[in-house]
Amino acid sequence: MDIERNSPAADRITRRVIRDFNDAFNHQDPEALAALLTDDTVFEDTSPQPDGARLEGKHAVTAFWREWFKKNPGARFEAEETIVCENRAVVRWIYRKVRNGQPWHLRGVDVFTVRDGKVAAKLAYVKG
Repeated sequence: MDIERNSPAADRITRRVIRDFNDAFNHQDPEALAALLTDDTVFEDTSPQPDGARLEGKHAVTAFWREWFKKNPGARFEAEETIVCENRAVVRWIYRKVRNGQPWHLRGVDVFTVRDGKVAAKLAYVKG
């Protein structure tokens, strides 16, 4: 998909991809996520400290999330703010789940790169 730089169309495509990605994530649907990833997608997790793990390729990233969903049923990401500029997006979020029987949350940021209407990179960072 060839979109002109500084194009409102590029912003709209990126915003739609990020919205669809977050919806699939909150539905814990790895197949829907896979459909939104480029074959060479990159995911940088927030752990282990200090730099997090880096996964490359749709298969590896989808397998990671499939296992993550099994370990975190009911977990949700709430987007606090989404900033889009062409094929890049920054999403400030709150991750919520029940931990040891109590509500628990963590705040962070994802930096996305979108290419050809799919997520080419998702780099995650957390507070604290």
